[in-house]
Amino acid sequence: MTPTALAGLDAAILDYNGVLGLQPSTGMWTRLADLAEWPHRHLPSFQDAFWAPRNAYDAGELSDLAYWAKVLGHHPGSRWLRTLRAADTAMWTRTDPRVLDILYRARAAGLPMVLLSNAPAHLSDVLDATDWRRELMTDALYSARLGLCKPDPAAYEQALAATGVTDPGRVLFVDDREDNCRAAAELGLRTLHYTGQPADLEQQLLPTPANSPFF
Repeated sequence: MTPTALAGLDAAILDYNGVLGLQPSTGMWTRLADLAEWPHRHLPSFQDAFWAPRNAYDAGELSDLAYWAKVLGHHPGSRWLRTLRAADTAMWTRTDPRVLDILYRARAAGLPMVLLSNAPAHLSDVLDATDWRRELMTDALYSARLGLCKPDPAAYEQALAATGVTDPGRVLFVDDREDNCRAAAELGLRTLHYTGQPADLEQQLLPTPANSPFF
């Protein structure tokens, strides 16, 4: 019997940032603020400006230019825009090797996995080109391509359809945001609110026979 069978799982749906992806460091935020020529290098106000239009950007409602114009309060030139976009993207592409190790073992055990991420278009393209995305994920759904963000129920419905599993109770959804997990649970998905502890993820995806409630 495979570990996935022991877990009672037929598939998993995984968030990217905060689960596979590491959060940006303070140094990365400071560098981006410097590139944005933010007044007085005041990081909290820059982060507020960065996040305010982010949901619309992630949902594909804003272009790169429109997003950064809202952050900066004016339109950047084309070269400046490319610099900002590259630095922004680089902040979200570092992955946690501990999580990847667990996912590779789960995939080797036969568990289908689908990525469901709130991400703008350029970052989506970069993630799709990574080795782990091609090797681990049977499909990847990004908010910019869906035209909607988690916790919109339609995002989970499309991800569930991508797994090919009809019973949501046999699919585990993993996210670092509690509100996203609540929305998934309302649709019948099993959920793991990931708080940065790989052992929690391992227990859900690769339980030992003695610890599995389904054994």
